[in-house]
Amino acid sequence: MENWGSLSHLFVTVFLSNVAGLMVNPAITDVTMAAVCPGKDECSLAIYLTGFQQAIAGLGSVVMMPLIGNLSDAYGRKTLLTVPLVLSIIPLVILAWKRTTTFFYAYYVFKTLTAMVTQGGVVCIALGYLADTVSEAKRVSVFGVLSGVISAAYVCGTLAARLVSTTQIFQVAAVVSIVAAVYMRVFLKDTTRHTDALEQPILKLETESNQACCESSKKVDFIKGIPSPKDIFCLLKSSITFSLAASIAFFNSLAEAGLEACLQYFLKARFHFMKDQFADVLLIAYIGATISNVIFMPIFGPVIGEEVLLSLGLFAGFLNMFFDSIAWSAWVPYASAALGVFLFLATPNIRSIISKQVGDNEQGVAQGCILGITSFANVISPLIFSPLSALFLSETAPFHFPGFSILCVGLAWLIGFFLSTTMKFIPHRSREKVGNKDSAEA
Repeated sequence: MENWGSLSHLFVTVFLSNVAGLMVNPAITDVTMAAVCPGKDECSLAIYLTGFQQAIAGLGSVVMMPLIGNLSDAYGRKTLLTVPLVLSIIPLVILAWKRTTTFFYAYYVFKTLTAMVTQGGVVCIALGYLADTVSEAKRVSVFGVLSGVISAAYVCGTLAARLVSTTQIFQVAAVVSIVAAVYMRVFLKDTTRHTDALEQPILKLETESNQACCESSKKVDFIKGIPSPKDIFCLLKSSITFSLAASIAFFNSLAEAGLEACLQYFLKARFHFMKDQFADVLLIAYIGATISNVIFMPIFGPVIGEEVLLSLGLFAGFLNMFFDSIAWSAWVPYASAALGVFLFLATPNIRSIISKQVGDNEQGVAQGCILGITSFANVISPLIFSPLSALFLSETAPFHFPGFSILCVGLAWLIGFFLSTTMKFIPHRSREKVGNKDSAEA
């Protein structure tokens, strides 16, 4: 693999930062329930708090992801990567100190604010770093490896959650988060800066009308580094493939956020799951994801194409939710979690498709805009699925189907699957190639 030394340091940084953030996931449901509804297995307030946090963090990410991606194009990936890594430490330190109700709400506020940057910032910049470092032909493989590293972080973080007590888990996570930030600053080498990125239009298109659209919006300083809605619209209409990929990314994120908002609460109410059971289910899913992204994608991705793997991942998501929604036994969630070997194929293939639609100077802003779209889905998703989950888990449900919200999550993946079957991948020429051709014709 090209530039393996630099990439290995990036992968270690991403791995450590994700381990720190993910090892607390199985425990946070119990911590939330203990803080707001002690002694209960069902709590609508806890569900609404989780959904509200997702919505606010997602709303902030809609603005922050394109900004972070655009600024990383101009000022360097390493500089901007420092920001989410440092911010992610703060909420973990709060619960590492104490887990009383007061400290929980302090954690809740800081987590909501910092998540606007941290929940997609590391991935956004890492994708730009990989696009800077790896040739276009190998991006599907290296993006798969990045997703595999994240999945491996899920495995290790979930295993740590399974082995470490709730009392110590936030302390361990805080230490790992600090190590990630320090490791990145010491070992990671920055890529070549695109110093003209803030002065160039987001995307130079091939038609005169689209050129006029995008060239009318220039970025000349830090404050104007936020891509405008007009910039994003021009980016989305640059190709049919880009538009389809953005739509699929929206529905994929809508389903993922819905899963996060209600699955654990459903399993707790339906089968009385606790931290260890949550960890076991997640562990099965993420072991499968690691295998598929590290082994399956690099081998088969260049052969069968991103579109096929994308469709496979989306359909696996629908099947996963369908089986969970009709679960008649506590063993069903464990069995359906095995579909993680296919479910997690969707995201890296969307990212690979997007990276091939833009030039070298737009990798950060393109990935940031897509993450902004998925963040918007993160805003909408809990507004839909949190009330739906709370309703069907309560005694006032219109009909008896506790897993109805889970089935609806699966339908979002099914919509994405149907969209993916219409995608025909046509590589978009980079800005440099277009410019060279125009110069030659002149």
